Amino acid sequence: QLQLVESGGGLVQAGGSLRFSCAASGGTASCYYMAWFRQASGKEREVVAIMSNGGITVYADSVKGRFTISRDNAKNTLYLQMNSLKPEDTAVYYCAAASRPWSRMSDDYNYWGQGTQVTVSS
Repeated sequence: QLQLVESGGGLVQAGGSLRFSCAASGGTASCYYMAWFRQASGKEREVVAIMSNGGITVYADSVKGRFTISRDNAKNTLYLQMNSLKPEDTAVYYCAAASRPWSRMSDDYNYWGQGTQVTVSS
């Protein structure tokens, strides 16, 4: 069974950058559609970026041009590089894996990381 362990995150000032890692074990990340979700306090979980098993990427409009999802197949690890961070990016961020292609619905994702808090101060 695929297991996902996140690292990174923390507190950053607006305009700063952070990088998340999501290490996969028990399976091969590149066999799945991998995604980053986030959930702000009092809000629903929303998709931030998705990478297909073939490496194609899509982004939420709110992060397009600022965030980059990538994957190192040799390390079986997914990344999220976040630049030009804004206070509204404050949330708990999760990596997730699904067999269903291109879903933006969290219910379609079978495997989840533990979640990592990002706080962006103004």
